[in-house]
Formats: sequence, structure tokens, C-alpha cells
Amino acid sequence: MSDDFRAVSLQTPEQYAEAAALYREVFGYQQPDHGLNPRLLAALAGNGGSVVGVLDASDRLVAFAYGFPGTSESALYHYSQSAVVSADLQGRGLGRMLKYAQREVALANGMTRMRWTYDPFQVRNAHFNLNVLGARARWYRPDLYGPGTDRLVVEWNLTQEKVQLPEPVARVEIPVDRAAVSALSVSRVRDEFAELLAKGLVATGIHRDDEHTASYLFGPAE
Repeated sequence: MSDDFRAVSLQTPEQYAEAAALYREVFGYQQPDHGLNPRLLAALAGNGGSVVGVLDASDRLVAFAYGFPGTSESALYHYSQSAVVSADLQGRGLGRMLKYAQREVALANGMTRMRWTYDPFQVRNAHFNLNVLGARARWYRPDLYGPGTDRLVVEWNLTQEKVQLPEPVARVEIPVDRAAVSALSVSRVRDEFAELLAKGLVATGIHRDDEHTASYLFGPAE
């Protein structure tokens, strides 16, 4: 990670507008209903949410994330809705900077857990979320945003400083290549996750088995 980058909480209308533009650029959104309102970011920043970014040496916004407080069954947590990194700077550790900046906001507001979702068939994201950060995949949500948008919901213990992967007690295989995911493999993964999660297990990590296959590793919940 370069010293040329620094994480900050965004605070000005200009920064919120820049964040909204970066969001559209990274995701390739063209339609207005897929955009992000800068006024929403201002409201989140002023009411317990996280609106954080990474600036380069010239103070250009090159990465951005936002989130807000959430509650479920009396559990209070910070929900990270989205994080984006400029295409030319991905793989430079900026995603980790964003998550830790959100962590500081959440802790400052009295929350010790953070949740977010990701595509279970994106191996790189799984590695970052589970192996690097130490989050745990606790819930599987089929078609969360519509057909073909299965998501894993992960929870990150913000007070845990050191990531320790326990010995796995079960595995679920997935294709490494997202383009190779078939309807049959989606159905199988859904069923296997449902069975293991129902037993009180959580996905604790992911292992690259070979060039074609990776395996989610499961262990007991905390």
C-alpha cells in the first residue's frame, strides 16, 4: 500500500458529488435510477453513517464507500452498502483502507459489528472478505436484488484485531471462473450453504484448490 494514499471521511458537497461520479464510473451505470444522490451521502455523514474515501497525492478521490446503522433481531451493526475503487488502482490495498475507515466510523458510533453482501461466486471478493478481513459469511440470500443475484451476507467483528482461520469442518466447492457458473452449480451451492448454515456453521474462509475450483471453508460460529 502506497503512502501516496490516505483515507478520510468525506465532508463537503464537492466530495459527495465526486463520490457519486466515481460510483457511476466504476459500475458503469448510465441510467439516473442507478445513480447515487450526493444529498443522501450528506445525510448519512451527518447521522451516524459512513461516507469515506481514499485520496491520492493530488487529493483526487480514487476510492469510496458508504454505509449506515442497521438493526436485526435486536442486533445493532453498521451496514456497508457499497465500496468502489478506481479501475486503474484496484489491487493496491485501497479496498482495505476503505473498510478500516468504515470500521473507525462504526466504532466511534458504538457499533462493534459490520455487515455487507457480495456475490458468492466472486472468489477474489470472498478471499478479501473472509481470509483478509476475517469476516464470516452467516447468511445466504438467493436472488436478493432479482433473478441471478444471489448474495452472501457477511459479518465482521470490529473488535477482532487478528484473523485466525480455524480448521474447517466442511467445504463447499465453487468454480473459480465466474463465467463458468451454471444454473446447476448455483442450485447446488444454495442447497449446500443452506444445509451447513442451518447447522450453525459459518463460512470462515476460502481456499483455491486448483486453477478451476475453490472451496468455501466452514467452521463453528463465534
